Amino acid sequence: MTITELGLAAQSASRALAASTGAQRNAALSAMAEALAAQEQDILAANELDMQAAAQNGMSQSLQDRLALTPSRVEGMRQGILELVAAPDPLGLVLGGGVRPNGLRIQQVSVPLGVIGMIYEARPNVTADAAALCLKSGNAVILRGGKEAIHSNKAIADCLRGAAASAGLPADCVQLIGDASRESARALMRANGLIDVLIPRGGAGLIRAVVEESSVPVLETGEGVCHTYVDAAADLAMALDIAENAKCSRPSVCNAMETLLVHEKIAPAYLPRLAERLAKYPVELRCDAASLPLCGGVPATEDDWAAEYDDLILSVKIVASLEEALAHIARYGTKHSECVVTGDYAAAQAFLQAVDAAAVYVNASTRFTDGGEFGLGAEIGIVARQKLHARGPLGLRHLTSYKYMIYGDGQVR
Repeated sequence: MTITELGLAAQSASRALAASTGAQRNAALSAMAEALAAQEQDILAANELDMQAAAQNGMSQSLQDRLALTPSRVEGMRQGILELVAAPDPLGLVLGGGVRPNGLRIQQVSVPLGVIGMIYEARPNVTADAAALCLKSGNAVILRGGKEAIHSNKAIADCLRGAAASAGLPADCVQLIGDASRESARALMRANGLIDVLIPRGGAGLIRAVVEESSVPVLETGEGVCHTYVDAAADLAMALDIAENAKCSRPSVCNAMETLLVHEKIAPAYLPRLAERLAKYPVELRCDAASLPLCGGVPATEDDWAAEYDDLILSVKIVASLEEALAHIARYGTKHSECVVTGDYAAAQAFLQAVDAAAVYVNASTRFTDGGEFGLGAEIGIVARQKLHARGPLGLRHLTSYKYMIYGDGQVR
């Protein structure tokens, strides 16, 4: 099918979803969760085809980790859908309004966005997450995954489409573009009048391409050049634990730390111990001139400060002050997640106020920037970094808009 055909089918499905009840959408979600369990072996077999191709094509281990599905990850997808069943209905909420002097009763009511387009890379779980979130919020979705996960995505999408239909909702509320070429992505970016909003989810190159090339409104997510600044007043043991977790717990995700900034007063005591800890993974350290003798890594280049490695690589820089750390973050950060480790209340508050990012931490790992960890439930995008409509983890409420409903009894103007 062409993008136009997919878009028209999605628009028809979105009208049916907008008219559906919360109970109907929850029934469809429950059917989706059951279908994932019933078809787990088919999904894993499809994923194995993608994993074999990834290995043959030399895909990095961190990207293979993103691509891989296991029984526990399929179960995680299923549990995520069941959590949405239990979540409050985001539609039909009265957000504001009142009665005007002329007697008009005005209500501002939450409604679906309509048709959402998703462009994403080698994460097949996004197929299930996005489909379920869109259905819960009354939106149809057109999914365009990466070629690396084409078999996995098709198996999951077919499973979910069948489940939606079995529950009485249109199968076309979930559609997957079978062609993972650049041309299909460009067509989706140009589908004005068919798609209401486009959400890219992936690496910096993908996000940048969609933002720059799309004529459809874009809800920008992703790209995390996240920093941890270890202040002079930091607790050493805490700073070691936070840095290790932020870099090593899952280096391929966008909320992992990519650059470590360390105050010069604490660096001699801190950096050798950190280097010893990180060596067991092992993490490659790319250091400025001041930190190199303390870490035993390799010299950093200018490009390293702006790099999102998504791997076991960490840039390290020694700074003379909080102000220097803030200036570095302002220059190289991507407004995703930033952390300060300090026991100085004034320094913590200054960091919180000065850093322009969706999530700013004091004495905690940046790895917590996640819809589930924030109590928002499943998310369609890890972090929106812009300031209009949504910022931070993108959950159900961010997939709604509103319209005004006005009740009168014959008023004219």
